[in-house]
Amino acid sequence: MSESAARDLLYQDQQGAMERRALREQELLSTKKAKELKSPKLKIPAPKSGTGFGGSSKKAMSPMQRLASEQAKIVDRDGVLRINQALSPDQSDKLREYVLKQQSIAAVETEKDLRLSKAFYGVENQRKNRCDLQLSLLQGGFAADRDGDVSSIDDSHVLADALQELLGGDGTLRYLYENLVTMDGEFYELASVITNPGSLRQQIHPDLPHKDIAPLYVIFLALQDVNEFMGPTTFLLRTHTAKENAIFNDSSQKDKQLTTADSRLATLNKGDAVLFDARILHCGNANDMEKGSDRALFNFSFRNPKVKDNLGYAGSIRPGYAGAMNLRDISEALIAYGEGDKNPFAKYGDGIFRQV
Repeated sequence: MSESAARDLLYQDQQGAMERRALREQELLSTKKAKELKSPKLKIPAPKSGTGFGGSSKKAMSPMQRLASEQAKIVDRDGVLRINQALSPDQSDKLREYVLKQQSIAAVETEKDLRLSKAFYGVENQRKNRCDLQLSLLQGGFAADRDGDVSSIDDSHVLADALQELLGGDGTLRYLYENLVTMDGEFYELASVITNPGSLRQQIHPDLPHKDIAPLYVIFLALQDVNEFMGPTTFLLRTHTAKENAIFNDSSQKDKQLTTADSRLATLNKGDAVLFDARILHCGNANDMEKGSDRALFNFSFRNPKVKDNLGYAGSIRPGYAGAMNLRDISEALIAYGEGDKNPFAKYGDGIFRQV
């Protein structure tokens, strides 16, 4: 047997073992009826005189800042938070159409030059019927790669429009992220997670090795309705702690942990988002071959600047964008966009190759 054939056989054996374990975990979780992950009903507390956002300013917090403070408490407690209508239905439709067009371009370009695969695809590139499509911040998207001619392309900037709704001045997620990671939080991921019918269930996992301080906060935003047959994400509430992580890594306790877990299924409406602490246990479910449908999620994350060491997780972002921006940079670019700059992220380039 050739070395290549041996590697392929080993890979198939590993995949088979992972698939069997994922199905076993599904059985263990099914001992309790799955509940839907719902958006909490939060009351915006009255402002406290002389208290600013994060306690750093004498100016009273706005209602959106006070809401963000309450949302952050839920994330800290449960490890995950659902946010309904984070992105408008119209913008969700536009972003989905844009993302699927980018996926088609990526398929063509990687067929021409396989070396570009790492620029287009992230951590889930090798899973069947599933990919993490790493997005470009340039107007024109992948068509603008390597100084491509975009003169014939519509001059709209769908991705910037979406980021404006989410992270702009009064964006639906802006103050929550400012609360969790401050304006110094590194823009760590920018992608779309796309699954197709036939995509298999993942094993339950955290996204990275456990840290005592929450290192990364991730967004999955539905670009279409996501029902139970389309591979929604299952989250195990309050498993982002050191204690739960230790149990998960102990083979003698792991199965019992799953049978008693408070698991929630993130079936979502178009434009709804889940924000989660990357330490929480979770998994993507199977996208059913018969009843499923193509599912696209907008995915980005910000790193907590309090965590200085290596996260042990590269994340899905074009190599040239890694470490290049923080929430403040994103905010400044979106201000420029609002003031008429049609290509506000141009100085960061296409992100294909890591900056030196």
